[in-house]
Amino acid sequence: MLELAWPWMFALLPLPLLAMLLLPRARGLFGSALHLPHLGVQLPQQADTSAVPNTRRLFALLAWCLLVAAAARPQWLGPPEDVARTGRDLLLAVDTSGSMSIEDMQLGGGAVPRFAAIQAIASDFIERRKGDRVGLILFGTRAYLLVPLTFDLKTVGKQLLDSTIGLAGRETAIGDAVGLAVKRLRDRPQEQRVLVLLTDGVNTSGELDPAKATDLAAANHVRIYTIGVGADRMRVDSLFGSRTVNPSADLDEPMLTAMADKTGGRYFRARNSEELAGIYRVIDTLEPAADAKQSLRPIEEWYWMPLAMALAAAALAFGVPALRVRARPGIAPA
Repeated sequence: MLELAWPWMFALLPLPLLAMLLLPRARGLFGSALHLPHLGVQLPQQADTSAVPNTRRLFALLAWCLLVAAAARPQWLGPPEDVARTGRDLLLAVDTSGSMSIEDMQLGGGAVPRFAAIQAIASDFIERRKGDRVGLILFGTRAYLLVPLTFDLKTVGKQLLDSTIGLAGRETAIGDAVGLAVKRLRDRPQEQRVLVLLTDGVNTSGELDPAKATDLAAANHVRIYTIGVGADRMRVDSLFGSRTVNPSADLDEPMLTAMADKTGGRYFRARNSEELAGIYRVIDTLEPAADAKQSLRPIEEWYWMPLAMALAAAALAFGVPALRVRARPGIAPA
């Protein structure tokens, strides 16, 4: 059905009439008569005035009425639509430090950096969060909120795919990331606060200690699911031959485990892309399913229609040529 968002704007309709009644009329361009000094004559007053045609007045009045109608914001309300609402507000905190460039993850049959695997798999995880409000935090030397909590999952996924290693710095500020997440979630209902934190290292930067950040999260009832990313074994070739190293030697698993246990979450270990994808599926099952639906009515703005017609009416009003009242032939003495 049709509805007006600001119907009180129609109170402006009598404004031109009030202006006509209260403001003084403009005088003619040449006064009462046009003097011709060289000829010693003057033209009568009837020859210098122009009457505004009624057609122009009607078009001007129509344009004003249409402008007021556009200002009232006509809207078309569609039929109610059920939208799933899970009641969760989920923040995804992703490590973008320099170590995320290590190519020890497999994706599509080839080795890819850790961050590339997270981008590909987390994007699919985000798309499946229909009904959740999802936000994105990137942390390195500092922690930044890249996308606030929103139902626009497409935007969250795109922002993650457009992010790069080192965007937030080359070090790892895990405590700051948790503190920022708590700040953004603490005003939400208690049972809705979820943080999924992905990192491949140990806290090396930031102002907030991870232990204090964990206490802050527990006090504000924020559940933290921590994911340690990185393979346990990696073959490295050099001039002296190849050797096997542990690229995840710096991963602080005890800290991540304690962080999850204290807040009611869970710690996961992702050594490859398959395990990472499986972790996201587990998180889906650990969080409650959609428990309610909201009924929303789509709103389509129609203000542009009367606005376009007002512009057309104004163009016609100015386009109508002025009809002059022809003076009778003859001249009057000066």
